[in-house]
Amino acid sequence: MAVFHEVSRRSLSFVLLMMGLMGAFFGLLFGPTFGSALVGLLSFAIVSVFIAYLMTLNEYFSSKNIRRTLPVLFAIFGLVFLGPVSAFFGVLLGWFFGWFFYWIYEGGYRAKLHPYLTSGQVLWYYSFRVICGMVFVFLIAPILVVMPLSFNAQDFFTFTPEMLRLDPAGYSLKHYQDFFNNSDWQRSFWNSLIIAPIATIISVSLGTLAAIGLSQSHVPAKRAIMAILISPMIVPLIISAMGMFFFYSTMGNFMEKTLGLNKNLVGYIKVILAHAVLGIPFVIITVTATLVGFDKSLTRAAANMGAGPVKTFFKVQMPLIMPGVISGGLFAFITSFDEVVVVMFIGSASQKTLPWQMFIGLREQISPTILAVATILVGISVLLLMTLELLRRRSERLRGLSPG
Repeated sequence: MAVFHEVSRRSLSFVLLMMGLMGAFFGLLFGPTFGSALVGLLSFAIVSVFIAYLMTLNEYFSSKNIRRTLPVLFAIFGLVFLGPVSAFFGVLLGWFFGWFFYWIYEGGYRAKLHPYLTSGQVLWYYSFRVICGMVFVFLIAPILVVMPLSFNAQDFFTFTPEMLRLDPAGYSLKHYQDFFNNSDWQRSFWNSLIIAPIATIISVSLGTLAAIGLSQSHVPAKRAIMAILISPMIVPLIISAMGMFFFYSTMGNFMEKTLGLNKNLVGYIKVILAHAVLGIPFVIITVTATLVGFDKSLTRAAANMGAGPVKTFFKVQMPLIMPGVISGGLFAFITSFDEVVVVMFIGSASQKTLPWQMFIGLREQISPTILAVATILVGISVLLLMTLELLRRRSERLRGLSPG
């Protein structure tokens, strides 16, 4: 973004105030490492103000040299007082300290703003972003807490003193080893890998056909049909699970006694169909959103050239709506892979999925392996969300909603 106006250096009192607030924030975060959040808050604030004051008096070193020196000094401090691991965080903290100081001191925070904005408007501009960041941290903090705990060397659900000191002896991969070596965890993991993909395929197939059908102008009562199809997303899950229990129990008895199917196979069929029902609404919504910008003249042109409905769908329509189909499939997969309530109602011990095993681990044996499993699931979810974002951008480019 272009610079709107030339900026000048800020007053010393303003710079020291902002650096003190920044130091107090980091002191509040790292204070427990020293035994007290209050001590960390005060000490970091004082040190930040003192270093900033020295930097304002320094006329012999350029900002580039100071920014190179601060990470080294912070790394040495972390290495001496906290250990080798803290040296890495010291480098990051030193780099941020130097950048933030010159961003405030040289007025860089106003460089990309309009010159007519008052101080109050500038304050609200950045306060709004800080508030949004705090809301984001509030939402994601429970996830971030679980991840380091999964590397705990002890069988505890809390941070040990060694972990707070960033001592390598306080960290271990034994909970991950237990996950990959324990037969119960592996059986539930493979059950999830069997159930979720098959349920996703069924959800994508039925949901895509339903979305294409509902996109036609001649379909009567489209709103009512859409409401019925997405109702599993709206109705409380416990109610859906209870209804599925009575429905699939009758269907299971029919398949076992009349058709002679194996009881274990029938259990898998019931769970897969139930998860497919939960995933279909996501596919319908994403594919319907993709069809909003679809040019129907393309299908009419293909029909005029002699292509049948099936060939037109796979050769013309499907490539254009594929991002929406894959996005809906990913949502359906996540829904099935993370679902626990429905499978507990209609499944048996043979169909025990990974979330079910995690629930048992919390209720019965308090296994710290749950933390490792949760971290793995978070990693999978992040990868899927990144894929969804890439598909969303590709869909916008194909429909001409964003530049290529």
